[in-house]
Amino acid sequence: MSDQSPVDQSPVDQSKADLRAAWDDLIAHLQAARDAVDTPELHAPPATVRGLAEGYRYLVGFAFSAFERAFAEDPDRPTFRRAIQPMDKATIDNADALYLSAPVDGSRSYRITGRFAGQAPQYLIVEAHDSYAGDSGSIMELMPGGRTITGVLDTADLEVDDDRFEILVAPERPDGHLGNFLCSRELREDGTEVISTYVIVRVLFHDWEHEVAPELTITALDPATAAPDPLDPAAASARLRRAGVIAENQMKFWTQFYDFVLGAYGEGNPDAPAYQPRNDLNAPTNAQLSTGGGQSTNVYSGGLFVLDPDEALIIEMTTPVTPDYQGMHLSNLWGESLDYAHHVVSLNGFQEERDADGVTRFVVAHNDPGVPNWLDTTGQREGFVTFRWTYHQSPEQMPVHKATKVRLEEVRKHLPDSTRWVTSEERAAQVAIRREHVQRRYRQH
Repeated sequence: MSDQSPVDQSPVDQSKADLRAAWDDLIAHLQAARDAVDTPELHAPPATVRGLAEGYRYLVGFAFSAFERAFAEDPDRPTFRRAIQPMDKATIDNADALYLSAPVDGSRSYRITGRFAGQAPQYLIVEAHDSYAGDSGSIMELMPGGRTITGVLDTADLEVDDDRFEILVAPERPDGHLGNFLCSRELREDGTEVISTYVIVRVLFHDWEHEVAPELTITALDPATAAPDPLDPAAASARLRRAGVIAENQMKFWTQFYDFVLGAYGEGNPDAPAYQPRNDLNAPTNAQLSTGGGQSTNVYSGGLFVLDPDEALIIEMTTPVTPDYQGMHLSNLWGESLDYAHHVVSLNGFQEERDADGVTRFVVAHNDPGVPNWLDTTGQREGFVTFRWTYHQSPEQMPVHKATKVRLEEVRKHLPDSTRWVTSEERAAQVAIRREHVQRRYRQH
């Protein structure tokens, strides 16, 4: 062992020691995050062979996102990054959504520039948030005052000229400014000030074959900043440690959320604030930060499917007020949307087939019953079923549903006589459209 003191070390040796210590801290946080995969006391879901494998994938996804955020987020020079993608699905993500985030300093001004280069998506919403959901590692962030959205701008109010638009993000609208504006500061009644630290964008698709995500850039305005300084050991060490903290806290927050807030594990907890009933759905409600937040203009309804191979869940849904967007989706117990590129695990308002009586009848099952609106469980015995409806203004009437578990062989007995047969060729065509769309949505070139 060397008896050289830190003050006698060369800058290179000191840097080696500092970075190794930061790496060790990173690994310790990742190990703590790993414990949430299979430790009941950390609210891991009931263990299954497939669930454990997917749990490690889920962990790697949070690590992937954490490294990207820790080393690339810069409110002086922000860029939009994919907050969720196939590599890091989480949070019961919407299969129809492209999720983007950009770090900001809400006391400053930024310009977002966008262009619709092709058929515009069904819906777009831009929000300013004072925090990144889950970063605290505790569901206490859901308590009043724990999270704030300081500004919202969606398709209904977005001014577009020749397929192009600009959005000013600032603490307040300047005198005489008439264009698109997103407020990044909120003054509360008690006099406290809330400053946003992220701009969050959701792009929602209906027609997967033709709709295209917009081009988006974001630039700091006051003042514009120079190129960043070269990375030094102190900054690298801080970012390594931050990556570890993000990964650990995200893992711990969301397992707590599914267990405590949704009551999703084991036999379930009907007293949970947003209880997910088995083979049924809870009542549709407007998005609330206290029960997880989500998209601020959404109405949500959800539950769990729990099905044996010879069973199916029929969900009859009536939507009296036409939404700006609607979709339903299946996820595993980690909150990862199921493989929507290779299986029909989601259906939206464009893809679903509504019956003559105005009711859409969805069938969740392990095997294809040959009917429209089949949702493929991909072999998952249980998982989340989530419905989303987007309204610029809260609807006067909420959607209404009925859920019935039946024998798979008896599905058609519970559907209208006019229900058509869907061929294997039609299913293959559905999947081909999905696969091509997902490659475009998440293109790497």
